[in-house]
Order: sequence, then C-alpha cells, then structure tokens
Amino acid sequence: MRPAFLAVEGVDGCGKTGIVAAIVNHLASHGIDVLATREPGGTHQGEQIRSLILSGADDAWDPHSELLLMTAARVEHVRRVILPAVASGRSVVSDRYVGSTIAYQGAGRGMSVDFITGLHAAAVGDVWPDLTIILDLDAGIGLSRSRRRLGASNVDEGRFETLDLEFHRRIRQSYLDQARISPDRHVVVDASGTPAEVLDRTLFAIDAWNAQRQHGSSLQLNFQGGT
Repeated sequence: MRPAFLAVEGVDGCGKTGIVAAIVNHLASHGIDVLATREPGGTHQGEQIRSLILSGADDAWDPHSELLLMTAARVEHVRRVILPAVASGRSVVSDRYVGSTIAYQGAGRGMSVDFITGLHAAAVGDVWPDLTIILDLDAGIGLSRSRRRLGASNVDEGRFETLDLEFHRRIRQSYLDQARISPDRHVVVDASGTPAEVLDRTLFAIDAWNAQRQHGSSLQLNFQGGT
C-alpha cells in the first residue's frame, strides 16, 4: 500500500483506540511503515490543548472557543506530524480528525458545518484523510461504555460524556451523513458485537479499500463484515 492517511471516527465508547492499535499492527505486519496518532493531541501543543478541552464542566468553553482550540491543535498536528510522515513515505492512522469536529461542534453544538469546513480550509488547508473509518454504534451503548471506562480510570477526559444522550445521537447521525455525502472517502463499519468481530470487519474493509484504490473504484457505504 502506498502511503495513506487514515482516520478512525465514531461516537464515544465505540472502540476507536483499540481499533487504531490493531490497524497499525496489521499494516506493520505487511511491511508497511505506519504511525499511530490522535486528536486532539499528536504533538506537545495538541496534548496540552487536549487536557484543556476534554476536562472539566461542559460550560468551561464557549462553542466557538472550543472549535478554535480543536482547530489550533489540528494545525500543529497536520504541520508537524501528518504531512511530514506521509511525505517521508509513512502511512498515518489517526484516532479522530476533522470528522469529529463536524460531528461534535457541528451537529452536537449546532455550529455551521460550512463555517467549520471553511475554517479548516483556511487554517489547515485541503488536508483530508484518504479513508475515514466510521465505527458505527448505538449512541446509548457507546456512552455507557465510555462513562464506565472513565469511572474506572484516573483520566479526566469526560467533558463530552457529561452531555445528554440526544447530543451523542446527533454525533452518530452526523458521521452517517458524512459517509453518505462522501462515500468514496468513508467506510461505515458495524461496531456492535465482540471486539474480535469489529476488528475483523475493520481490517477486511481496509484491505478491500486498498485493493479497490489500486483500480480507482470506490467502496460501498456500509460494511457489515468480512467473513
């Protein structure tokens, strides 16, 4: 596979972090030089912003401030990590990218998607993933999982988990809408079932995308499984 930029998206609790690690291991096992990263984060500056934006009460930030902080972290991430890695021949797999901003600050907070994408274009440039993998899961199930995980850890990153279920349902719908609007750059993977089942579906989808990429064809919108 020639160098590619992949992003993994989905509602809180859908299993993104584990899937990102598995994708990296899968690609590396096939001799592909690959880097795992995350948003917000990926750089020293981004990790500092992450600690600010994901902690505390929901009213800690105005939605516009929240959007600008997310974008600032992304500028550093793209300029310092993603673009240099791809330019050097490495593939990149990111746990979240601008799809999360469209979902959370757009559908969730009610901000204009045109404003968000315009800000992205102005600040970040025309840098989009070659493929965005959306792990699709019922928002209620994901939220319960995420709240349990945060409750069992010492990590203060639960600001969005304090929001109600309707907020998280809007997030899920936004991801599905993004895939519907741009099916050539998205694949929707059913994230219900066991971790092994979700992993199998995801890896099969990536391999199918890579094969079709070589022939210039596009993926189907929904991907339910590969075995």
